[in-house]
Order: sequence, then C-alpha cells, then structure tokens
Amino acid sequence: MSALQPDQARAISEKTVGRSESDRGQTLSSLAEKWEDLHQHAAQLATLAQLSPEPFAGAVAAFPAQIGEAQEWQRELAWQGIDDIDAMMRPGLAALATLKERGAAANAPALALWREFYTARTAVMALTQS
Repeated sequence: MSALQPDQARAISEKTVGRSESDRGQTLSSLAEKWEDLHQHAAQLATLAQLSPEPFAGAVAAFPAQIGEAQEWQRELAWQGIDDIDAMMRPGLAALATLKERGAAANAPALALWREFYTARTAVMALTQS
C-alpha cells in the first residue's frame, strides 16, 4: 500500500509520464479495442458454458465512452481491471479448449469462468457510476 494519497500519486505519475491530450486519446482508443476484444472472448466462453452470447450493446458497448469522460484515477482502475480480466480469460479459454480436445465436458468450468468474468466486468463498469 502506498503512503501517498491517490491524488498525490497521480500527480507524480503524470509529471513522470507527461501525458498529452493525444496520448489520452490513444489510450482511450486502445481501451475501447481491448474492451471489445475481451467481449469477443466472452462470447466464446458463453458458448462453451452453453449460454447465449450477450450482444455487445447498451451499457457494455457504451463503457469506453463513459470511462473517457471519467477522472484519471477511474481510467487507471478501469485499465487495471480490464487487464486483470484478460489475464484470467486467456488462460481460462486455453484450458477449456484443452478439455474439449480431450473429450471432457467443459460447460461446468466454462460457467464458473463466465461468472468470474461477469462479476469482474460489473466491478469495472461500476467505476463510471456515481
């Protein structure tokens, strides 16, 4: 845990990194791409869990724009959350693919991973709610 307050840590980070408006725009664009990619993986996961894939619409699709209007600390937490979800999703999908290749049922572990994804995504999306 840091001894600095979040605002102090951000101020130091911003001075060190020197972010410009164009950097911020690129970061938001990258976040949107990663968010969409994550949901493509989630659609694959839903199929393995024998669930109907969610449409990429509504609040889920609007999240990158909402986080773009949020404060810097919210964007930083969103990035970390998205990276964390990706870090569980990729190896999870690989493990599920291995199960299927071996002829084992993958729907129960896929459903467990889906629940983890859904809970983590809900937490990340809550960053834009006041």
